[in-house]
Amino acid sequence: MTNLVDRYVYTALRRVPERQRADIDRELRASIEDAVDARVEAGESRDAAVEAALTELGDPDRLADSYAGRPNYLIGPALYTPWRKLTITLLSTVLPIVVAVVVIVQLFDDPDIGKVIGGAVTAILNVGIQMVFWTTLVFVIIDRSGAAKASLRPTWSVKDLPRYQPGGMTTPEMALGIAWPVMLIAALILQQFTFTDVPVLDPANWSFWWPFLIVAFALRGVYAVWVWRLGTWNRRVSVVNAVVTLLSTVPLVWLLAADRFFNPEFQQFADLGPAADVRGWLSAGIIALLVLGTAWDIVEVALRGERARKGLPTKVPGTGGSYNYGS
Repeated sequence: MTNLVDRYVYTALRRVPERQRADIDRELRASIEDAVDARVEAGESRDAAVEAALTELGDPDRLADSYAGRPNYLIGPALYTPWRKLTITLLSTVLPIVVAVVVIVQLFDDPDIGKVIGGAVTAILNVGIQMVFWTTLVFVIIDRSGAAKASLRPTWSVKDLPRYQPGGMTTPEMALGIAWPVMLIAALILQQFTFTDVPVLDPANWSFWWPFLIVAFALRGVYAVWVWRLGTWNRRVSVVNAVVTLLSTVPLVWLLAADRFFNPEFQQFADLGPAADVRGWLSAGIIALLVLGTAWDIVEVALRGERARKGLPTKVPGTGGSYNYGS
């Protein structure tokens, strides 16, 4: 298990430019060690001294800002951390939900693919800008007026430090692992009946390949739930991941390469220019993305399994230390 000092130092170094990390790593560890030794000499136990020294240093994110010399002057350093955390939370949770609702409404109102994409991009820009603007404005007013400033200033303790030892699939990863297959299955079915009068994908594949891929996508969601409940990464997970991933990727690559993916009757590609082989270029691009994405996924999961199995530490770029942390 990674000790408190390692966790504290790594948390601080995450937000420091890499060229500064080695010096700050040594300086911060020396400062912590001096503080701990002084407390131990005063009669405290070493564990208690470490916790007290880290608590006295305070939130490692704020410490990183001071090392990096970031001018958090817009809303003041006292409220910068809660502002940043709230903004990131809104953009990573609320914004995707709003965009998804906009896309669904547009699909029912007018399923033209161009309008769907345009509505999604417009929602991302408009809602994202509005969230950042109004959140910042509220914090500026609070900072200038002092209203509720004390209650918004977070109280930090060593219990807030992230844990970096290897772990299993997180709940957000599991949710994403279910959401993607559901969206792919929905898109595969809806394109046949709702997006256009002529399906985008070859209807002849409903005799075998599209049902096969629906099952393969569903297995991907089942795999995510299984890994999440298993609570760890190992070689068995790596093998199952490779099999489940290849079950969907190999047929897709073959269909694209054999020109059996897109519907020959779908003529919208011609709108982009009579001389352009839009369908061919699109097929080649999708094949490249599928191959690279599949290779990355298989290798990443395999590396997670090996790190978790062996308990190997992960080196932090720019420092002299290594940390056991979950992927």
